[in-house]
Amino acid sequence: DRARKPEWLKREIPGGENYTRIKSQLRGLKIATVCEEARCPNIGECWGGGEGQTATATIMVMGDTCTRGCRFCAVKTSKAPPPLDPDEPVNTAEAVATWGVDYIVLTSVDRDDLPDQGSYHIAETVRQLKLKNPSLLVEALVPDFQGDLECVERVAKSGLNVFAHNLETVERLQKHVRDRRAGWEQSLGVLAHAKKAGAHLTKTSLMLGLGEQPEDIQAALEALRANDVDVVTFGQYMRPSRKHMAVAEYVTPEGFAHWQKVAEGLGFRYVASGPMVRSSYRAGEFYLKAMIDKDKEAQLA
Repeated sequence: DRARKPEWLKREIPGGENYTRIKSQLRGLKIATVCEEARCPNIGECWGGGEGQTATATIMVMGDTCTRGCRFCAVKTSKAPPPLDPDEPVNTAEAVATWGVDYIVLTSVDRDDLPDQGSYHIAETVRQLKLKNPSLLVEALVPDFQGDLECVERVAKSGLNVFAHNLETVERLQKHVRDRRAGWEQSLGVLAHAKKAGAHLTKTSLMLGLGEQPEDIQAALEALRANDVDVVTFGQYMRPSRKHMAVAEYVTPEGFAHWQKVAEGLGFRYVASGPMVRSSYRAGEFYLKAMIDKDKEAQLA
């Protein structure tokens, strides 16, 4: 991991009027974003917006401290995080309403310390977002809820448009990359049950550069399609610090293009694949918005 990062992984330092305004508002309302907590390289692009583009942010609810300790993740961890803020669902909805966005991604830390894994809080945040702006499209990127299907169903039926849960890596590397409480079959089960419970679209993300082999990725994609997952994204694993697991490989843009073609050939409705792609990324969000709007028109026809 001491090798220099390739040119295609370099990004401009974030800044600009939109970026500063969103950051200030988030601080005032004590709202955390995964953009900051996970040190996303695209923060300047997504928050900064630009001509003809809407600035977006991925809101992280239930605090900034996770009960799990995955080897790739920069989010803080604790066995006993602070209690949930009961005002957070309403505060989040009010903040998002002032941004004027039409697609928002809601994510969260894992809260294994709570009886319902935080599923009520996530579902209530989705409901408040929709109450404030019924036309807002909401994607919820959620934990595995320890495989509790009642929690999965609660969130899937909350009114969201996209139910997302990340497998993070291929089956063979799960134990090396994710917290021991996470697992391949458990996560696949979450995605499958969400679709059965009525989620319109299901989505997951895989990081590349962790030591996976082509046959691992192929098998992962086939398993996802077998469980009716609609959307998959691929991005380069970036080591947050020396405490985290090392990068095994910097996958080339051509490598990402190859897996995009393979995934599209397997029938995924949308695939985003590139070194800087993250599970929540503006370009993908607006493609998904167009797809959801088209599906709604088809239902009304």
